[in-house]
Amino acid sequence: MQNTPCPDWATALLNGFSQIFLQRHPLCGLLCLLAILLTAPGLFGGALLGGVAGLLTAQRRGYAKADRQAGLFSYNGILLGLLVSLTLPWSALLPPLVIAGGGLSAMLTEQWLKRSQVPRCLPAYTTPFVGLGWLLLGFAAPPPELMSVELTPANLLAGCLKGLGQVMFLGHPLAGTLIAGGLLVANRRAAGWALFGSAIGVAFAMLHQEPATALSGLGSYNPALVALALSQQRHPPWLPLAGILLAVLLTPGFVALGLAPLTAPFILACWLVQATARTWQQIVSESAPCTLPGNRPRLR
Repeated sequence: MQNTPCPDWATALLNGFSQIFLQRHPLCGLLCLLAILLTAPGLFGGALLGGVAGLLTAQRRGYAKADRQAGLFSYNGILLGLLVSLTLPWSALLPPLVIAGGGLSAMLTEQWLKRSQVPRCLPAYTTPFVGLGWLLLGFAAPPPELMSVELTPANLLAGCLKGLGQVMFLGHPLAGTLIAGGLLVANRRAAGWALFGSAIGVAFAMLHQEPATALSGLGSYNPALVALALSQQRHPPWLPLAGILLAVLLTPGFVALGLAPLTAPFILACWLVQATARTWQQIVSESAPCTLPGNRPRLR
């Protein structure tokens, strides 16, 4: 009996789930999907619908197949589907809203990809999700207050795992464990950096006397994403470290502005670090002495 290959649409959709964590790996995506199904089944339908809407929109509009298969047009729709399912009560308008959000996020992603061919253009990351998410949250009820949790070593470890799960609004340690397993399968280096970033977020929240934020993972999912993004291409260690620090410092600013942080601190921290690194490289290259072939610079 021959093994049946996974259909293209299924691979693209699973890659969309893994792209939430900046990976392209169907098995990683499958574990992320299972994390939703097992720990928050009420959000599963919205996540799946948002991802399919983004993928079908990209297909109908003739976007590049390589980008579709990579999951680049699905992950923002998945996040929007999760957000809508979590914050808005069920009604007949909910599925069309998720479909519209997923389709619009795919179109915004395509426009960004067109412009990202310019070398100095910054990555989109989850910008479509954040922009559309802020619009949607204007119609949602305020989130419930966090419940206090006993401070124990086990709960601190669970808080680090929850930091991975909270990227997808999952506050259960099992979700974080499944996501960490997916990252290990896709890229062990990325998994290590993600857990390190989450741990830094937990430590920062504890230092600021916010144990509920620390143990729920709400203070650590942005640092985890920054660590994932800035460790992708084996940058010097100071780049992800600087990004993690910026993420934890920027998050209270969004709260003070009355905005749900979502993944905005992750995006802004990555952009600041990348723009600074590029500017520094440009300064260094312009200040380097120009030497002709065969000539050596004179030493003093």
